[in-house]
Amino acid sequence: MKQPLTIEEENIIQQQYKLLLEHCHRCNDPSEKALIEKAFKIAYEAHKNMRRRSGEPYIMHPLAVARIVSEDIGLGVKAIVSALLHDVVEDTDITLEEIAHLFDPKIASIIDGLTKIRELFDERSSLQAENFKKMLMTLSDDVRVILIKLADRLHNMRTLDSMPRDKQIKIASETIYLYAPLAHRLGLYSIKTELEDLSLKYRYPEKYHEIEQKLAETAQQRDEFIAQFIKPIQESLNKQGIHAEISGRLKSIYSIWNKIQTKHVTFEEIYDLFAIRIVFDPLPDIPEKAQCWNVYSIVTDIYTPKPDRIRDWISTPKTNGYEALHVTVMSQQGSWVEVQIRSRRMDEIAERGYAAHWKYKSPDSHESELDKWLRRLRELLSDPNSNALEFIDDFKLNLFSSEIHVFTPKGELKTLPKDSTVLDFAYEIHTEIGNKAIGAKVNHRLVPLNYKLSSGDQVEIITSDKNRVQREWLDIVITAKAKTAIKNTLKSDIRNRIEKGQMILENKLKELDLKPSSRIFQKLLPAYGVSNKEELYSKIGSDLITLDELPKILRKNAKNKWVRYWEITLGLSKADSDNGNQETDTEKYTPKSPFILKENPDEKTVSYTIASCCNPIPGDDVIGYRNVFNSIVIHKSKCPTAVKLLSSQSERIVPTRWTTHKLFSFLTKIAITGIDRFGIFNQITTVITKELNINIRTIHLSAHDGIFEGEIEIYVHNINDVNRLVTNLTKIKGVMKANRVENFEE
Repeated sequence: MKQPLTIEEENIIQQQYKLLLEHCHRCNDPSEKALIEKAFKIAYEAHKNMRRRSGEPYIMHPLAVARIVSEDIGLGVKAIVSALLHDVVEDTDITLEEIAHLFDPKIASIIDGLTKIRELFDERSSLQAENFKKMLMTLSDDVRVILIKLADRLHNMRTLDSMPRDKQIKIASETIYLYAPLAHRLGLYSIKTELEDLSLKYRYPEKYHEIEQKLAETAQQRDEFIAQFIKPIQESLNKQGIHAEISGRLKSIYSIWNKIQTKHVTFEEIYDLFAIRIVFDPLPDIPEKAQCWNVYSIVTDIYTPKPDRIRDWISTPKTNGYEALHVTVMSQQGSWVEVQIRSRRMDEIAERGYAAHWKYKSPDSHESELDKWLRRLRELLSDPNSNALEFIDDFKLNLFSSEIHVFTPKGELKTLPKDSTVLDFAYEIHTEIGNKAIGAKVNHRLVPLNYKLSSGDQVEIITSDKNRVQREWLDIVITAKAKTAIKNTLKSDIRNRIEKGQMILENKLKELDLKPSSRIFQKLLPAYGVSNKEELYSKIGSDLITLDELPKILRKNAKNKWVRYWEITLGLSKADSDNGNQETDTEKYTPKSPFILKENPDEKTVSYTIASCCNPIPGDDVIGYRNVFNSIVIHKSKCPTAVKLLSSQSERIVPTRWTTHKLFSFLTKIAITGIDRFGIFNQITTVITKELNINIRTIHLSAHDGIFEGEIEIYVHNINDVNRLVTNLTKIKGVMKANRVENFEE
């Protein structure tokens, strides 16, 4: 879209550019500001009269990205220049060679990385696994590419209103599945939080605005409480000469929604809607760690701490570089409040992440946990043979996981995700150690490879040169490094077996004066019950198939059941091989129209199945996933599997719509809790079966200490049945809560 700029728009652009320069804290030298001005003028002229889908001048986008890069992430001049120019090579006639000549090769290299990403994935297309892997590969060259891309994604999310609804959902799903976790791992807390909130806003707008409104309604009461809580702490800090800023930080809308979903509580039942943050200016010549504990002592002199809710991330920072001391204390009003204690340096690292981490890093400092994570990521990316979808799964595993700290026999500290096993630890030490591991001694006690480690464990791996990697190990490990190493070893073994089998088969055919051909494989594959050449070679190489019957099989012309199986599997017939793929009578699905979930589909309708991971029922917000057999699998739109599919295989996603279902029943689960009394169990079953005429599949209710809780699996026709049941159950005297269990598996 092209349209000349108005005078008002010109003024707004100049105002935004002025703000960029004013808030550029790392642009002290006049030559640096001159470089930014040069980049702005080039971008301004290159994008002149160009407009975004929203209608705003296109130059506003690179300006906004540059401000995020500078103000929110804290990067320097080269990154700001790259952000201003990040779209010119893609959208205009300016070349990378011209950028290198006008600025320097490093800026051209960063823009090249961003341009390659743009070619592979922009707001007009959904994220694919291979593209995301290629994007992460730029970490090996310059992490600023990823940081600028996160800024680009943040501004696109801020301006997502102009996109069609289906694009909004796809982009928001990509964001929550990969971008928010990536921002978290790089320590960009504020960006991660905003990406999560914006993703929720576009995926579930009603839920977002409902929580937003409730937060607004309770704001005055909350502000009064925070002011009253802070006052004695501030006075005590002032007396001791400690200069500190104390504020109440509200929990994000996404984290509130997530807690409501996972804990099955209401908004009113969430007590930790905010945390108190103390950011102090450290005194010289006194270790920051000691000063943090001094502030902790001041706080706990005023308020009683909760012993099991102290978190010390000063002694052992998080993998993303986060350092702080957290303590939960009892307020004067009788409610628990979390207090976070940080120095000014710690606060900047917590908010700005990677860039601030490097700002404070000295040349002789040890490798940080963030450095180690980036190094492990580069190791994962260095494998040219890894499957992209598998890579994304493994990468995602270690993005948001909590961490434990374990020790080698010599006392070296290793950081691993929570629930890591002995085998994960072995691969963390070295791939060969993992491949040869047969067990371990944890705290001098013999344990198996699947033993789960805890923080503080000391681990000694026991190995054997005769040991071989087992496929079952993939179910034991959780770290991306271990999974990748195991898969690579297994693939190597398979390749060796395939090569051996291929050689055996070719030699056997040579004895019969034959060469491998498609005609020969059409006879061999069904005869040996395998689906492809690789499987045939592998089984021959593993001695699972002998070729004694080979001459007899090749002479056989009649089709047996395996031949028919093979044709059905591939959708082949003789006509296919002669004339190409045959047309079937199956109704064709066109992606532009919704797939209708009929109760009684006819033979010509594409079949569909209900996903067992989330068990949607009529009335639920759902999506369809077209699998390799052209069948549609129906998931709830908020099912984790659905979010993953939207992010990695969006071309297979099918918009769906329910029709009225009156005959068939769908399985769902209700969680129920309440005050135990005589006859309440009987009353619950009566309401379900007699009053509402709903069939119960299973019911598990147990009572202890005057409280009962349990789960009921029932068959319903649609979401209205569930809502009616929940309403009627909560009317029973003693029933405190009844709610549908989301994403349960049969």
